[in-house]
Amino acid sequence: LDPHGAVVDVLTGYYEAELRGSLTPDRHYAWPLYAKPPDLVTADLGGFRADLEGIRLFGRVEDGRLVPYRDRAQIEDGALAGKGLELVWVDDPVDAYFLHVQGSGRVILKDGRVMRVGFAATNGLPFTAVGQVLLDEGKLAPGKATVQHIRDWLHANPDEAREVMRRNRRFTFFRVIEGEGPIGGLGVPLTPGRSLAVDPTFMPLGAPVWLDTTWPGSDAPLRRLMVAQDIGGAIKGPVRGDFFWGYGEEALRHAGGMKQTGRYFLLLPKSVAQRYSVTG
Repeated sequence: LDPHGAVVDVLTGYYEAELRGSLTPDRHYAWPLYAKPPDLVTADLGGFRADLEGIRLFGRVEDGRLVPYRDRAQIEDGALAGKGLELVWVDDPVDAYFLHVQGSGRVILKDGRVMRVGFAATNGLPFTAVGQVLLDEGKLAPGKATVQHIRDWLHANPDEAREVMRRNRRFTFFRVIEGEGPIGGLGVPLTPGRSLAVDPTFMPLGAPVWLDTTWPGSDAPLRRLMVAQDIGGAIKGPVRGDFFWGYGEEALRHAGGMKQTGRYFLLLPKSVAQRYSVTG
C-alpha cells in the first residue's frame, strides 16, 4: 500500500440503465437494440507490427479491403434492418442512446419480465460526448452537462436531439445476459457501490482498491474498499476511475452527478509490494 495514494484526476459514475421494451416492434416500441453483426471484423495490429501492440481496428471487408464499419446515422437509417439482429425494441430513443453509452441495462418487457442486455461490441468509430457538444453550442450552461440535464434537453428538443446524438458516430451492439448482471470486464457480475472501472493498462483487473473521495455533489467523504472489475472506452489514464452505482433512478442520480476528485490506494500483497515500487 502506497501511503500517499494517487490523486484521481476525474472520478465519474455509471449505472445500469432501465428501459421499457417489447420483443416485437410497433408504433410505440420502434427503436431496436442490435446484436453484434457477423460482418463486424476486429484486426489486432500488434500481430502485424510489434510497435502497434494493443491497437485494434474495427470494420468490415469490402472488395477485399478493411473499411470503417457503418456509423450511428447509417445504422439508424436501416443499414442493419431485416438481418435478424434485433434483440428487442424500446420505446425511447434517448434512453436507447444512454444505454449505448453505459453499455448494459435492464429492459422491462410488456409482460413484466426483465431482459438484461450487456455490451457485445462497438462499431469502433470515435466516441463524441453529447454533453460536450451541447456545452460547446451553448445549449447547456457550464456546469449543467450532467446526465439528468442532458436527458432533459434531448427529451425537450426531439427534432434537434436526433441530429445531436448522431454526432456520436460510435454505436454499441448488445447480447442477452442470462442470470445476474451486469457483467464487467472480468466476466463476472458487478456489485453496486463496490465495482470500479479502470484503465487496465495501468491498473490490474481484480485488484482491491481503497477509494478516498466525496459523494456526488457534496463534500461528504466517500471512503470504501472497491474492486477494479470493469473497463470503459472513456476511462483512460493511470488516475481515472468510474464508480458503478447499480440500476434505477437513485443510481442514475448519483452517477449523473458524479465528477469528483480524490485518491485511491492499490492494495498489494507484501511480497509483490517489495518487488515493485507501485503508486495508485
